[in-house]
Parts: sequence; structure tokens; C-alpha cells
Amino acid sequence: MKKAIRKVLVINSGSSSLKYQLFDMKTETRLAKGLVERIGCGGPKDHAAALAKVVADLGDMAKGIDAIGHRILHGGEVFKDSALMNKANMAKAKKLVKFGPLHMPANLGGVEACEKIFKGVPNVGVFDTAFHIATMPDCAGMYAIDPKYYKKMGIRKYGFHGTSHKFITQAAAKFLKKPLSKVNLVTCHLGNGSSLAAIKNGGVVDTSMGLTPLAGMVMGTRCGDIDAAAVLSIMEAEKKTPAEMDTLLNKKSGLLALAGSSDCRDICSKADKGDKQAELALEMLAYRVALYIGAYNTVIGHRRG
Repeated sequence: MKKAIRKVLVINSGSSSLKYQLFDMKTETRLAKGLVERIGCGGPKDHAAALAKVVADLGDMAKGIDAIGHRILHGGEVFKDSALMNKANMAKAKKLVKFGPLHMPANLGGVEACEKIFKGVPNVGVFDTAFHIATMPDCAGMYAIDPKYYKKMGIRKYGFHGTSHKFITQAAAKFLKKPLSKVNLVTCHLGNGSSLAAIKNGGVVDTSMGLTPLAGMVMGTRCGDIDAAAVLSIMEAEKKTPAEMDTLLNKKSGLLALAGSSDCRDICSKADKGDKQAELALEMLAYRVALYIGAYNTVIGHRRG
């Protein structure tokens, strides 16, 4: 008889921070939560040291953990659901680091650290891309470029925030008292990083993010959808390298570039005082949300019942 999973530690291991929560699955209650910051830059030297701090913070609660769940950025087309991070799956995941060179090493480093500290406890990867890639049709997921770039490099739409979109879909099914296969809706994950997804019969048919989390919505520091020719024009005019352009589009664009802040509370305050750039930023944000909701309703199609 398999042992019942009761105490679960959830890890979100980032490049410079590690968030964690501990749950009792029998009562569906949270026992603890915390954050370890400044990994490798004044705080713990690495993720193993950060996990050691987590164990110290949890004290006796760290005993008897039955399983550990890890948020992992990219599962490519390999992982279409959560997966036990055994040796074979870790090897597969490491081949996907190219899709997320900033996040993936930290995500997988968290798994490796847990293997050393919580010996014998199973580690499960929950992939941000999995919910989308499992059901998204090729007409939505592929780009209209030479197919060789997909075959050689895996260039296609993957989508992100999948754990959030999946949770919302399942929660909606429960609230509506419908089987998952009957759920049709547009899910919205809105924050500093934002994405929307079109859900038909319980599965994703399209989502706003693409190969990376850059596409789609106007976000805190990301530009969202932009004509590729505009990117090339800026690179040529200002002699920017790909790395510099990546920084511009991902970290120095969006609401920050438009209104001087990536925080909507600051922007709303500025708009209330008549700041035209702040007003424009909010209008662009709302317009993009409405645009995707309208488009995705068309994709899903109207269905009664």
C-alpha cells in the first residue's frame, strides 16, 4: 500500500531568492511560508545554503515531509504534466535550460539541493508551460517562419503561468459545478508579469505569452506584443547587442517605460493627479486585456449550458 501524502513542501527557487510554503494536505491548510533572499549576493551562498536556512526556520515542522513540489519555468514539449524529478527527468530538464537561462538553473538547483537535504523524499516538478503545451493546437502554437527553426531550435509558442491558469480553470469548474471537460472561459493572470489563456473544454487553445514570457500583455517591465521590425530598427540605430535588447524589452519597457513605475498603485496615483503618461499607460494596459479577452472569446466560441 502506498503511503498517503500528507505534508508537502512547495519550493519556488529563483535566481536570487527562494520562496517556500509547507502544507498539510489532509486538512488542506498552510503550516508555514517564507522567503530567503539575496542568494549568492550577501545572503546564502547557493541554493543548498538557502534550503538549509529553510530547514532551520521550519524547525520541527521540517520533519516528516512526504513530498516536495518545485515550480519549474520550462518543460518544452517534453513535460506536458507534472513529473517526478528522477535522474532521467532531470537530464531531460537540463536540456531545456536554453529556453530559460536565468530561471532554469535556479529551478533545477532547488531540486538538487532538496535531494541532498531531504534524502529519499520525492521531488516533483510542476512546469509553467505544461498546461498550455498539453492541448494547444499547432495553429495557435506555431510561428509562421521556416519550420526548420522549430525542428532545430524548438522555436514555437509555449506559454507561461500555466500553474495559475490550470488552478483558475479547475476552481472555476468546481464553482460552476461542471465537469472540467465542459468548462469554457478566458483565464487572466494579471500582475507584474501578465498572461491570458483561452480555455475550451477544460484545455488551453491559446495563450498570450510565447516562446518566452515577453509576448502578449503590457506588463510591469516587459513590452508585450511588438512588431519584430521595431526591435530590429532599434538594434540597428543604437547598435545594441541581442543581450542589451533583451534587457531593454524585458526589464526597461512596459509600464516602467511608459509611466516611470512598474507598480499600478503608483501609476494610478499619478493618473489621478493628471499625469498624461500614467493615464496612457493604464489605457494601454486595459486595452490589451480587453483585446485578448475579445479575441479569445471568438476562439472559444459561444456555448450554452
